[in-house]
Amino acid sequence: MSILVIAEHDNIELKGATLNTVTAAKEISSEIDLLIAGSNCSSVVDKASLLDGINRVLVADKPAYKNFLAENIGSLVAEIGKNYSHILAPATTNGKNFLPRVAALLDVAQISDISSVVNEDTFERSIYAGNCVATVQSSDPLKVLTVRTTGFDACSETGGSASVEDVPIDNDLGISSFIKEELAKSDRPELTAADIVISGGRGMQSGENFSLLEGIADKLGAAIGASRAAVDSGFVPNDMQVGQTGKIVAPNLYIAIGISGAIQHLAGMKDSKVIVAINKDEEAPIFQIADYGLVADLFDALPELESKL
Repeated sequence: MSILVIAEHDNIELKGATLNTVTAAKEISSEIDLLIAGSNCSSVVDKASLLDGINRVLVADKPAYKNFLAENIGSLVAEIGKNYSHILAPATTNGKNFLPRVAALLDVAQISDISSVVNEDTFERSIYAGNCVATVQSSDPLKVLTVRTTGFDACSETGGSASVEDVPIDNDLGISSFIKEELAKSDRPELTAADIVISGGRGMQSGENFSLLEGIADKLGAAIGASRAAVDSGFVPNDMQVGQTGKIVAPNLYIAIGISGAIQHLAGMKDSKVIVAINKDEEAPIFQIADYGLVADLFDALPELESKL
């Protein structure tokens, strides 16, 4: 069995989601190639070649792949991937965009968001907002999988010595074009990659009150998230949303402030190593999964917490 992993990157840095996906691939087979599709992405290639467990780094460095248009990337991956037994990509925005196209082009089913590998053709994935785990077996000769990165540890960034090979395929289909992107800029860690996340819910009462989280986040080096209720109330932008319909996180420490613990929110953070909850409602569902809970008014607890840090 041979596996093709599609790297997640921005042409400058190799994203952490790739490391988790490589770990998932290693649970299937030791024959792993990594595809880097981008433009002027030599710094990504240099780092990728050192990853533990990678045999070859395949590099498609073409202008057509600069902005990761799903049509172009999908066509490329389908053409290369037909010679492999498995194709894996992180279940990120990019992965969810191009990989279904790959499955369609190869006429196989895609298994989405796997969180565990049972064997080479059987995988586990969460359903019903994380309340159940489905075991899915594929009879397709080629398995196409997106990987829930919070389900796997990151592979080592050193110790590898993969060979680097150029891929001459230039699939610019000309059926889509990149217009622009608007990225939120912050000095804090990116939400899905942070070691510590502090999130606020409807209990914050307003967007202005999220400033109470900022001082704590700055002292802890944490990212700031929010529940869907806080986003729907207009307190914060939706790129801060943690949950089934937002971002899936699994930091070493997750601090939930004024979050009741709706099922869809728990689905996005329940794999966190340590969960701390502060809520004035002692019956809040969040306390059922919290490692540490404090029943208190957040407007009293947060200033005191910040003063102790």
